[in-house]
Amino acid sequence: MTNPEPARYRTTNWKSYNDALKRRGSLLVWLDRDMAWLAPKFGKPGRPPVFSDAAIQFCLMVKVLFGLPLRQTTGMVSSILKMAGLDWPVPDFSTLSRRRKTITVQLSFRRAKGPLNLLVDSTGIKFLGE
Repeated sequence: MTNPEPARYRTTNWKSYNDALKRRGSLLVWLDRDMAWLAPKFGKPGRPPVFSDAAIQFCLMVKVLFGLPLRQTTGMVSSILKMAGLDWPVPDFSTLSRRRKTITVQLSFRRAKGPLNLLVDSTGIKFLGE
């Protein structure tokens, strides 16, 4: 018994094909300068957290989106903040490792063809689009 010959597909419109490939890699990150990146001070005993839950969640979201280890995540978040013109400190990998136990990051499966818009404002992190 022989296998049927696989179908061959030929690209005829290279411009739209290349544009579609570019759109697959599009990521837009909106950072609100008024968001609480550092944790608020409170009067409980012990050392207070330095970074807010939103900051930790943003870092973990970058980790999940790009499939990075924690050390590389801190480098990528640092470069994102630098490109945004923000001089905010970045949590180190041990802080992310410790705090990720209490924060869950869930990304729903997307089939959207458009770019992924990640909005980070004072109310938290949101995905825009489908």
